[in-house]
Amino acid sequence: MAKSCNFQKLSITILLLLLLSILTHGNSQEFSRKLSKKSMGMKREKLSHLHFYFHDIVSGKNPTAVKIAEAAMTNRSPTGFGLMAMIDDPLTVGPEPNSKLVGRAQGIYAQASLNDVGLLMVLNFAFVEGKYNGSTLSILGRNSVMSTVREMPIVGGSGLFRFARGYAKAKTHTLDFKTGDAVVEYNVYVFHY
Repeated sequence: MAKSCNFQKLSITILLLLLLSILTHGNSQEFSRKLSKKSMGMKREKLSHLHFYFHDIVSGKNPTAVKIAEAAMTNRSPTGFGLMAMIDDPLTVGPEPNSKLVGRAQGIYAQASLNDVGLLMVLNFAFVEGKYNGSTLSILGRNSVMSTVREMPIVGGSGLFRFARGYAKAKTHTLDFKTGDAVVEYNVYVFHY
């Protein structure tokens, strides 16, 4: 009888603890919590300026930009609307193709405008040189190719560019109308920790 009484007391205690837990926390599960900037390695925010050249090679035996899709109307469109290309373009210190490699532009661009050459750019600048080796910057925005200077937002990054924000200014350095190959000068202004 004493064992039965102790078992009942233990059962009641467990039920009360469960009930208290439910009343205290409700049915919600914790999926977020506040963190300190320090715990994430976020110290004082810095502003960096990066300057490099983007080589978009669509011709020859070793293109760095290749068409991966197009709409049925793309060939009839004066702007190439519906074309999509995958890229792995070199980023170099100078405009010459044999200039020192500092990274790669990897991602997708798509012709997203019916009325002008307006590309949707979704890409990462993946750096391979110096203190930024292994770090990336993510770009998501519109590239109005025929404008002298274009701005695209930086929406994030990794490595030394964790929590990055800023913008990239692009200016066509050279464009070969026969082959479609282009070299674009980039000035990137980025806040990061």
